[in-house]
Amino acid sequence: MRPLRLRPGDLSPLRIDEALVRRMLVSFLRDETAKAGMRRVVLGLSGGVDSAVVAALAAEAFGPERVTALFTPYRTSAPASREHSQLVADTYGLALEEIEITAQVDAFFSRMPNADRVRIGNKMARERKSIEYDRSWPDALVLGTSNKTELLLGYGTQFGDLASALNPIGDLYKTQLRELALNVGVPGQVVSKPPSAELWEGQTDEGELGFGYSEADLILYGLVDRRMRADDLVSSGFEGTLVSRIRERVRKSHFKRVMPLIAKVSLRTIGHDFLYPRDWEADL
Repeated sequence: MRPLRLRPGDLSPLRIDEALVRRMLVSFLRDETAKAGMRRVVLGLSGGVDSAVVAALAAEAFGPERVTALFTPYRTSAPASREHSQLVADTYGLALEEIEITAQVDAFFSRMPNADRVRIGNKMARERKSIEYDRSWPDALVLGTSNKTELLLGYGTQFGDLASALNPIGDLYKTQLRELALNVGVPGQVVSKPPSAELWEGQTDEGELGFGYSEADLILYGLVDRRMRADDLVSSGFEGTLVSRIRERVRKSHFKRVMPLIAKVSLRTIGHDFLYPRDWEADL
């Protein structure tokens, strides 16, 4: 078998069987929610493609009546975000609940007028997730909406948008997620618009990262899924500085992808040698 050779701009190695992946993720949501003894799910709808796909999967898995969809705008949120969130909710028969976060975020920073915009954005992300977890009581799980590209790059707020009980799309690169979005019927204007976490006015993901998702996806696929060396990617035509930047982001953000590291002092320690999934049997 000839070894895989990635080339810049050739996204064919990232192609997925959208119908099969859709069935897998719907089953994942049903099975894992049942194992946890829960009946409902909660998710934040931002107006973007990631949360739209999760909403579609959740509606298919549980029925719209068991999905709580929240839109949590800040005063600088774009009007199109509300419009697109409502469009997604209407598409999948979800009742959209709007909870404004401006008052609590502004109150927190009222004594810190020069706070950095990234710090404010992180606070917004954590405020939104706090609301989702509050609305999950007593019988729901919070769904994650971060894709594999964001998770590997550490592009998200710890205990904010990265937090969840279940994440159905965390093993799909952004490029693959857009394929799945078309399969589940996400409206075209949501799929095609520039991705943005709306952490400040005019912010876009790719503008903040400094590179595009499609090129990042190919490099990450090579480094992570295919275990290629950085030199191999450069020899295939990928820009060396970009490969190094992406590799370093993956390395430095690893702490965001794992449970808090616990110092081992006992015979069996959570995260070290007590690693049972949630469906372990009574005999431990």
